Amino acid sequence: MSQYVDLTPYEGWTCEKCNERLVLGKVEISYLGSSFPVELLKCPKCGLVLIPEELALGKMNEVEKALEDK
Repeated sequence: MSQYVDLTPYEGWTCEKCNERLVLGKVEISYLGSSFPVELLKCPKCGLVLIPEELALGKMNEVEKALEDK
């Protein structure tokens, strides 16, 4: 599971483009020249990553503000 958000509500979701079930995998998130490795659900075929709303508006928003303050 991702250390930032509970992904259980998204288990079983599929990629609309590829119709493949999303799998948990490591992805690099980059912002303002900094990269962060995290585990999120992604399509094993095209690599599209699901970023849940609570992660985008919560933890990622906190990181964004911290980086902008530097």
